[in-house]
Amino acid sequence: MDDCRSCGSALGAPFLRLGSQPLSNAYLRPAQLARMEPTYPLDVYACERCTLVQLAEFERAAEIFGDDYAYFSSFSDSWLAHCRAYTEMARARFHLDAASFVVEVASNDGYLLQYFQRAQIPVLGVEPARSVADAARAKGIPTDVEFFGASYAARLRREGRLADLLIGNNVLAHNPNINDFVAGIAGALLPHGVATLEFPHVLRMIEGNQFDTIYHEHFSYLSLHAVDALFARHGLAVFDVDELATHGGSLRIYAQLATGRHPVSPRVAEVVAAEREAGLHGRQAYAEFGERVRRTKRELLALLIAAKRAGKRIVGYGAPAKGNTLLNYCGARTDFLDYTVDRNPHKQGRFLPGTHIPIHAPERIFDDKPDYVLILPWNIQQEILGALAGIAAWGGKFIVPIPEPEIIG
Repeated sequence: MDDCRSCGSALGAPFLRLGSQPLSNAYLRPAQLARMEPTYPLDVYACERCTLVQLAEFERAAEIFGDDYAYFSSFSDSWLAHCRAYTEMARARFHLDAASFVVEVASNDGYLLQYFQRAQIPVLGVEPARSVADAARAKGIPTDVEFFGASYAARLRREGRLADLLIGNNVLAHNPNINDFVAGIAGALLPHGVATLEFPHVLRMIEGNQFDTIYHEHFSYLSLHAVDALFARHGLAVFDVDELATHGGSLRIYAQLATGRHPVSPRVAEVVAAEREAGLHGRQAYAEFGERVRRTKRELLALLIAAKRAGKRIVGYGAPAKGNTLLNYCGARTDFLDYTVDRNPHKQGRFLPGTHIPIHAPERIFDDKPDYVLILPWNIQQEILGALAGIAAWGGKFIVPIPEPEIIG
C-alpha cells in the first residue's frame, strides 16, 4: 500500500501482519469446500500525518457486500437494546417528529430504523447488500439498494429528500473511499441536519488487544483525531462525541455542516487528548500492540493444545467476522474446534472461511455437551454466558480469547 486513503500521504511499512486470509464474511456452502479459496495479505498501516490506521484494498466493496452477504444485525439482543436507547435519545435531543426525515446508511435488515418508524418518523435505509435490504423491505422499511456516496447524496438533494438526521453505524470503516463517503454525508444533510456515526475506537482496539476486529471488510481503524480532520476537509464539524461500550469500545460522533448551530462539546478535545496521551500520534504504541498480538496467539494455541491433549472437546459459539480473523491467524481449524454455532439461520449449514469449521444452530451444544465453548463474539460475552449458563450442568466451561485467553466457569 503506497498512500493514505484519507490524506494521500505516503505510508511506510505495516506495523502488524496477520497473514494471508480470506474475506471474513465469505461463509462457504458445502459445494464450495473443494474449490480454491482466495486469500489476501492482512497487513495494517498507520499514517504518520493524519494518524488513520488502515488496510490495503484487495477486493472491491461491491464484491464484499454483495447479494449473498450474511451479516444480519437483528440477531443480537444486546445490539437491538442499544439501538432502541439511541432512538429515544435522538428523538428527544434533536426534536424529531412526523415532519422529520431520518436516513440510515448501511441500514442492514432495518434493525434500527424500525424504532423510528414505530414512532411515526419517516425513514429511508441505504444498504448495498440485497440479502439484508430485502429483509428490511419485508418489515416495511423503505430501503434503496445502493452504495452511499457523493453521487447518491446529490440524488437525494434533487429529489428533495435531505436528512434531518443521518445515521451511519459501523460503516465508515467499511468504505475504502472514505473521502467520497464523507462528501456524501455533507451533501445529504439539511442546513440544520445532524449526522451521527458509530465506529470501533482504535484506541480501545489497541488497549484491549482486539486484533481480531481487523479484517478486509474493515478498511480503516478510526481515531477521533483522524475522523475530525477527514470531516473538516469536507465542510463538516464534529461537535460532540460519546464513548460507548459496544464492539469492545466505540465512539459515537455528532457532526454538522461547518455553519451548523450546535456548540462544540469539550468532550471532543478530551478524547483527542487521550489518543495523543496513549501514543497514537507516534509509532511506539503500534509496535507494542503488534508484539502483544503475537504473544496472545501463542498463549491461545497453548491453551487449546493442552485441552486437546487432555482429551477435551472444544466447540465455538458464534460465527462473527472477528472470529474468522482470530482462527485463521492462529491456524485453529477442526483439529481444535469440532464446530461452531450461531443464531443467524443464514450462517447455519455453512462453513467458516479459511478454517472450514461447520456452523450449526446453538441447540447443538446442549445435545453434544462439549467440555469447552470458545466465545468468538467476545463483545457480547455476557449475553452468551447467560444464554449458555446451562453448560455448567455437565461441567462445561468457556474460553474467552480477548484481551488475553482465559477459562471461565
